[in-house]
Amino acid sequence: MNSRRKFIKNLTAVGATVPLVTNIQAKPKKNKGPVILCSRGEVWGEKVLRPGWDILSKNGKLLDAIEKSSNVTELDPEDTSVGYGGLPNEHGVVQLDASIMYGPTHNCGSVAALEGIKTPCSVARLVMERTDHIHIVGKGAQNFAKLHGFKVENLLTDKARKIWLSWKENLSSKDDWFPPADNNYDDNRTTGTINVLGIDADSNVAGITTTSGLAYKIPGRIGDSPIIGAGLYVDNEVGAAGATGRGEEILRTCGSFFVVEQMRNGKSPQEACEALCQRIIDINGGTKNINFNDKIVALGKDGSVGCASIKERKGNNPKLAYWSNDGFKVYKGTYLIEDKSVDYVG
Repeated sequence: MNSRRKFIKNLTAVGATVPLVTNIQAKPKKNKGPVILCSRGEVWGEKVLRPGWDILSKNGKLLDAIEKSSNVTELDPEDTSVGYGGLPNEHGVVQLDASIMYGPTHNCGSVAALEGIKTPCSVARLVMERTDHIHIVGKGAQNFAKLHGFKVENLLTDKARKIWLSWKENLSSKDDWFPPADNNYDDNRTTGTINVLGIDADSNVAGITTTSGLAYKIPGRIGDSPIIGAGLYVDNEVGAAGATGRGEEILRTCGSFFVVEQMRNGKSPQEACEALCQRIIDINGGTKNINFNDKIVALGKDGSVGCASIKERKGNNPKLAYWSNDGFKVYKGTYLIEDKSVDYVG
């Protein structure tokens, strides 16, 4: 282990000052054969992972599997944090971000501030496979998608429009926008996002992160999701990691890269996820300054999984879902801060 890795490992060890809520699956078993994972629990997990598992279980292509699973939320108008139906920026425009990375080649691609295209992860895959670039953003990303046959559509669903309008009406009591009398606006800002990570039968690793980003963001704001090493990172010798939550914190810690390096240095996926959460707490000066949330999921090359968040409400552990030869399972992770309120972003 070189000195740099020793420094990182020592710097980010989970501190004793923050009680870690015990994981009921503290030592997740290794999963034989292909595995596909997503950063959702029971409600979305099986629906998201089924098309990907159908591909992997028949020795199909790993990239096809993670893309098809990611498309599930991108195309579902009921999900207000990813793809079609995602909540818009402050001007009422839906802007999407996505990234993809493939372990065997270490190649990657991403799009950001993409408007009018329902499946940004599919466009990111084309950036990876059909260009010499990694990031394409804004109008350029949309033009690239159109050249490859993607249809430009209105992504703002009626459901998302009403949520956005409610937010706008409640911004100030001194402007000319008035909420309806029966308004029940909830000012917790959606951050959403979904990570899909996979391993094929040959132990190759790949991952996707896709999102509509922070609700009501400044137009053009880009979070961690399309940034390789932040919202997603894959190493074919180690495994993969993906992040959701407040993207700015993941960006300034190189979150997913950090987790993969922790795994390279010997931590389990679970331990590595917890180390990132502790690192974010530390650089913010301790728990008293945490008014947001981040969640990280990881998949080891051996099929082991991990999941941790900075904070969760009591009794509500962060979760991931995965599918392997043992069937569909939901894994309960850990959190570092027990939060009895709901007034934080994440």
